[in-house]
Amino acid sequence: MKIIVPMAGMGKRMRPHTLTVPKPLIPVAGKPIVQKIIEDLAKVCGTGIEEVAFIIGPSFGEAVEKELVAVAQKLGARGSIYYQEEPLGTAHAIMCAKESLDGNVLVVFADTLFKADFTLDREKDGIIWVQKVEDPKPFGVVKVDANNIITDFVEKPETFVSDLAIIGIYYFKDGAYLRSELQYLLDNDIREKGEYQLTNALENMKQKGTKFEPGQVTEWLDCGNKNSTVHTNSRMLHFMHAANEKMVDDSVKMEDSLIIQPSLIGKNVVIKHSIVGPNAFIADGCHVSNAVVSNCMIQSNTTIKNAVIDNAMIGSYVKYEGEAKDLSVGDYTTVL
Repeated sequence: MKIIVPMAGMGKRMRPHTLTVPKPLIPVAGKPIVQKIIEDLAKVCGTGIEEVAFIIGPSFGEAVEKELVAVAQKLGARGSIYYQEEPLGTAHAIMCAKESLDGNVLVVFADTLFKADFTLDREKDGIIWVQKVEDPKPFGVVKVDANNIITDFVEKPETFVSDLAIIGIYYFKDGAYLRSELQYLLDNDIREKGEYQLTNALENMKQKGTKFEPGQVTEWLDCGNKNSTVHTNSRMLHFMHAANEKMVDDSVKMEDSLIIQPSLIGKNVVIKHSIVGPNAFIADGCHVSNAVVSNCMIQSNTTIKNAVIDNAMIGSYVKYEGEAKDLSVGDYTTVL
């Protein structure tokens, strides 16, 4: 099994946080988004993941590349790095890793997390994971027949055709076949709304007899913008707490303070005269004093003082003092 992870986007909706860190490497509930995705996929795939191929922007840098390779190596897989020079659509992004497209292939876009209790059936021609949504217009959607076989792929429909949104996880039994269909789109300049779309390749494969079935997840969690990412962080903390995972590191120092679970507190955190939680993730090396902090993500080595913070996403090496209830503060910022 090979896992292909297109993640070259700039993450503009997550600025200022993506000015210093690519969006898939922003920690949510203690782990970078992309690491959590790969680990969850490994659980449903079982054994035999031989390679994880990451498609990144050329400006991401050597440190990011090393971190991604390490994510793959933790699963016993080889980490490969490919580059997408310009944003030309999902099909183009996947084809940037064409050398890795053979055998069983999973394609996952690195801006969504999920909770699932299924085991992948590798004998299927293809599986497209979906979730019902209230407004399908921003998504690619599928239609299915009475036998639960996908009959149509529609990219961002202007009028209602289905509420089964494609969540960005795809399985292909034959990666080389997928590669040939994607190459056909590029060779013939077949675009949808100006970009080369994976859904066009899926439609061509379906017309030639490939049977795609919809896969279901228990919960689909978006990391597309600040508010959705804070919500996803909260849900992940609930899952961790329900699984009896260790939530507060032994090195945490507290003085006249309370931690309300679920909350994840990292190494060498100092909490004084404060209430932390519920739904708070505070990374390593942070200091919190005279504060109430809930429903938030605070990255490493940040200082929070004299503040009431809720629905907040705060980067690393931030110094914040004051009062606020809804924050989005990037790395290396001082707010007094």
